[in-house]
Amino acid sequence: MSGSIIVFSGMDGAGKSTQIDSLRDELLSAGRRPVTLWSRGGYTPGMNLVKSLMRRGSAGKVVPASGPSDSRTQAFQRPVVRRTWLSLAIVDLILLYGVWLRLQTWMGRDVICDRYLEDTALDFQINFPQESVSDWWLWRVLRMFRPRPDFTFLLLISVDESQRRSKLKDEPFPDSPEVLATRLEAYQEWARASGSDEAATMQVIDGLRPIEDVSKVIRDAVLGEHKKAGEMAGNRQEKSATQSSSTARSHSV
Repeated sequence: MSGSIIVFSGMDGAGKSTQIDSLRDELLSAGRRPVTLWSRGGYTPGMNLVKSLMRRGSAGKVVPASGPSDSRTQAFQRPVVRRTWLSLAIVDLILLYGVWLRLQTWMGRDVICDRYLEDTALDFQINFPQESVSDWWLWRVLRMFRPRPDFTFLLLISVDESQRRSKLKDEPFPDSPEVLATRLEAYQEWARASGSDEAATMQVIDGLRPIEDVSKVIRDAVLGEHKKAGEMAGNRQEKSATQSSSTARSHSV
């Protein structure tokens, strides 16, 4: 049986990491082979390696260190730097989603994605308003090659609650209230856009609900579907075995 793609999206501090850890443990207990994937565009393991090499080669002049800074702002004001960075990030996601992710599911592994394509689209829209990335041919290729999630869980909390939880976690680079409000509005709009691939498999979850309640909703959805798929596969095998037995008896007669 092939693996599933399980996506967690939503507001910072809404409980995504907690639920990802909980689901991974549940899948392991069920005999599955889950793997987690951080896939925020521009910050994947592959992209981090590319940026590290570029920083070494340019002494930090072309690609500044992560996090808000004057040098970073100045660097991305240059169209060539901005577009090169975005292009590399998109190519990286094409390889990550189109090759690595598909390979994992073909091998029967469940891939739990901490954020997915829509999160990256929102990041690019907020951080690079000068660029219409969604109109780029590279972005269209990415949308074409990325596999559709089997499950999408969108965890939402208010802007004030997101800020409160970020402070408790001592988040190094928290979003401003304005950016958080933009994200919340975009996620709410996404939840209403039932025509998109991710929205078709989406469950919107209130991040203020008790952790165990949220875990049960996610667990029942994912493991319930796996159980159903296993039963269907078993029925097909039983039917095939019965047909083979009937064919063998008819030949013997």
